[in-house]
Amino acid sequence: MTIESPCILVCVIDPQTKYCFGCGRTGDEIASWTSSTPELRREIMDGLPARLETVVRKPRRETKRRRMAHERQGD
Repeated sequence: MTIESPCILVCVIDPQTKYCFGCGRTGDEIASWTSSTPELRREIMDGLPARLETVVRKPRRETKRRRMAHERQGD
């Protein structure tokens, strides 16, 4: 039996909203996912798009390699 999951393998919890950046679930929802009823999983999944809109990802830091590439392009 396959259990439907919204997981996209980006498993990091936003410290402010407590939602996963990848799927929008809480840590507790993730932990209990396989033991939850299909109805509860569907209910949670229906609300994930709205949750994900509240998660604000910080811009990634510029790495040294990327900064050097920008500097080369500017020459």
